[in-house]
Amino acid sequence: MTPRRLPARQGTSTVRIFVRHLPPILDDPDVPRAVRLVLGDVTQTMRLFRIAVPTSNIDRGRAFYEQVLDTKADDTVPTRLYFHLEGAILALVDWSVEGRGGFTPNPEHLYFGVHELEQVQERTMMAGARITSPIGVRDWGERSFYCLDPDGNGLCFVDDETLFLGEGAAWS
Repeated sequence: MTPRRLPARQGTSTVRIFVRHLPPILDDPDVPRAVRLVLGDVTQTMRLFRIAVPTSNIDRGRAFYEQVLDTKADDTVPTRLYFHLEGAILALVDWSVEGRGGFTPNPEHLYFGVHELEQVQERTMMAGARITSPIGVRDWGERSFYCLDPDGNGLCFVDDETLFLGEGAAWS
């Protein structure tokens, strides 16, 4: 069987995975959860690859997200900044230039899985976020914190080891 190649990300090497071995790996409780989550994406036929976040001030938004996400923006498009994250792109959209009328932040939170929750919370506070709920364990088992970016977009950062994926909820 020919291995399926995943595109290499900057700073990483190409990953070779034999697709026929995925189902047993995905169900194996001895394989770390984060590995199962990444490998699970390989079998999907559709995926979310970009999400847009509106900003009323692209320069302020850039400074905020570069500090919080700990990565530089890709400014290929003049009215948008792209932040290449693991498996998806966060596109910061300059609302004032794109002629969309009055500014409105996203109505729902964006959720980010992170490895170092305390460090991310520190970076968000240093970048000027308003913490709306400090680090804590939620009823659904996630260890997370909630905040607002300078434009009022809701963000939630969740410890990768506690991601709730909608399966096995006590109330289901």
